[in-house]
Amino acid sequence: MIETASTDTPNSIKVRDFYLGRQPILDRNQALFGYELLFRGAQSGPANIETDLHATASVIAHSAQLGLDKVIGDALGFVNVDADVLNSDIFVFLPRDKVVLEIVETMVATPLLVERIQALAGHGFRFALDDVVTDSENVQRLLPMIEYVKMNLRDTSMAALMALAPRFRQERKRLMAEKVETREEFKTCLDLGFDYFQGYYFAKPAVISGKKLTPSQAAVVDLMGLITSDADNAVVEKAIKRDVTLALNLLRLVNTPAVGIRHRIDSVAQALMILGRRQLQRWLQIMLYAEPAKRGQSMTPLLSLATTRGRLMELLANKLRPGQRNISDIAFTVGIMSLMDTLFSMPMTDIVEQIPVSDEVRSALVAREGFFGELLHLCECIEDIDGMANTITPMLHQLAVSCEELAELELAAFEWSDTVVRYAI
Repeated sequence: MIETASTDTPNSIKVRDFYLGRQPILDRNQALFGYELLFRGAQSGPANIETDLHATASVIAHSAQLGLDKVIGDALGFVNVDADVLNSDIFVFLPRDKVVLEIVETMVATPLLVERIQALAGHGFRFALDDVVTDSENVQRLLPMIEYVKMNLRDTSMAALMALAPRFRQERKRLMAEKVETREEFKTCLDLGFDYFQGYYFAKPAVISGKKLTPSQAAVVDLMGLITSDADNAVVEKAIKRDVTLALNLLRLVNTPAVGIRHRIDSVAQALMILGRRQLQRWLQIMLYAEPAKRGQSMTPLLSLATTRGRLMELLANKLRPGQRNISDIAFTVGIMSLMDTLFSMPMTDIVEQIPVSDEVRSALVAREGFFGELLHLCECIEDIDGMANTITPMLHQLAVSCEELAELELAAFEWSDTVVRYAI
């Protein structure tokens, strides 16, 4: 066991006072590598970093209750810590093979702190140095214990990036670009030799004028149209069987643990009978995101983000409108369709013309209006928890959802999404 200092995690901070952000970190192939976990308090915003770090310490200390594996799945979890946290006894709660501890460049590398980091590194903990903007003497003292160097594109000039990247690569450090907001920025950092990328550039649509759906995408969209138009089961079944690959992929998906069916489904007819049309449409929507990965394209992060949004919106709708199954089904559809403009490289207005949707779904997707638009906006704010933390709390109050309830729903959505992604590709 690691010897720890006597500093205790603040008992005044409760897990229920905080909600969670999970931001994906991608590798050079845009495949999922890890998540940065960001904990924000109900009363804290982006400027209240000290409170947020104490929030991190508190949640880590209660990780058995939180279920860290549910949050990060098979990926690595990057967690921010400060000097007080480093000197606390929270590390007995952390799986050292699953987490990377992030410290900021401005943390003063005193001899005692360096000794503490060395001790933790000697016990298998890995470290990332965050918000690096210089190659200062302080950075040099910390660098020997650091595996990952993170540079924030919003705070670092291109000249600094071009100067620092080769320097840290020479030291065999893994470079991570943070706050990557456009595909052009991703390409620039890729050329500079960065290994990992954090930001939602991958979820922003690169609209291509006149873009058409691929034959496989069109087949799934046509099927969704048959289901929403109440076509006979025999017609739906025949349409699915017409595309052998589609039928096989659908059967594999509906046999995942995320579906919750105890007995194996062996035929399209059985899937229609057991799942029903709404559930079948759900898995067709998921197939649209999984299909590019089967062609060798790295769309796993988009699949993960879409399924997380869909599931979280479904769970929120079920809590806010209990007993109204149709409402939660619509919420899931809005969540998963909200990234189809990126998936198809088409404007959302064109997508809702090709895929039949109700007026309330259209309003949510195109203008973020109505009940479902409000839920979608909340999910988007949670994803951008750094910039939107002050917006989330008023939205939760308006919906009469507590931080504790949101955290529980988030964990359930993360776990469900990770199960889907694992089996879908």
